[in-house]
Amino acid sequence: MPPSPSRSAKSPARRRAATSTAASTERLDNVSRAYHDLRSVIVWGQLPPGSRISERVIAERLGLSRTPVRSALHRLEQEGFVASAGKGRERRLIVAPLTSDDGQEVYFIVGHLEGLAARMAASLPAPRRKTLATRLRQLNRELALESRKREDASLVFDLDLEFHRSFVEDVVGPRLLTLYRAIKPQSERYSRLYVTVLLDELSASVKEHEVIAASIAKGNPDAAQRAAETNWHNAARRLARIVAQHGERGSWSSWDQDVIRIMPAAGRHKVRF
Repeated sequence: MPPSPSRSAKSPARRRAATSTAASTERLDNVSRAYHDLRSVIVWGQLPPGSRISERVIAERLGLSRTPVRSALHRLEQEGFVASAGKGRERRLIVAPLTSDDGQEVYFIVGHLEGLAARMAASLPAPRRKTLATRLRQLNRELALESRKREDASLVFDLDLEFHRSFVEDVVGPRLLTLYRAIKPQSERYSRLYVTVLLDELSASVKEHEVIAASIAKGNPDAAQRAAETNWHNAARRLARIVAQHGERGSWSSWDQDVIRIMPAAGRHKVRF
């Protein structure tokens, strides 16, 4: 039986719609890929603060067209990972510098978000919050031990990151989690770059972590929120002292053609901007 006219008429439209949807999904996937790859190399310092960003070179290194890269850079600029310098035709994108004022602002914001998370964690049913507190204390003991060894700064950083993540990721709602995941990597930029110097300040942070864990275990939301915020406010002051001693990064913004390292999913490349 031959297909009905109505079915024949719809088939090309359906095929076009399917093709359009697939193309749209691919574009979104490419934007997401470019965004996450670029954010990763910025957070890890493989694109140093103050480095010029070439949309064309990044697109080539990622094997993408410039359209998704442009969208990814726009999002990164909105989130504070990328900044612009100059005006008009002289406007250029750079990796956002690491400065004392910016670092303190980021730490304060993270502190308020983690304060809300700690408050929620302290409001959990007793069995769940005690399990969480046990996990937090275990991580904090490992953190204290590794910081005294001073052998592996990256492990110290990862343990500290996991401590904070533990009372946020599985506790808060989707809105707070979205805000947290957007801002927390910005604090990681500072922590990763200054981690070897921050080791000297870690004993104070370990003590502050214990107050967070104890407040959650006791089910005291006010104390838990205050402890988490205090930890980050004190960290902001510690960071300010360290930046004052060792200097800000990227604020001088040299426009010479610097050799930068970028590591997309395909592997490591040397890139000139």
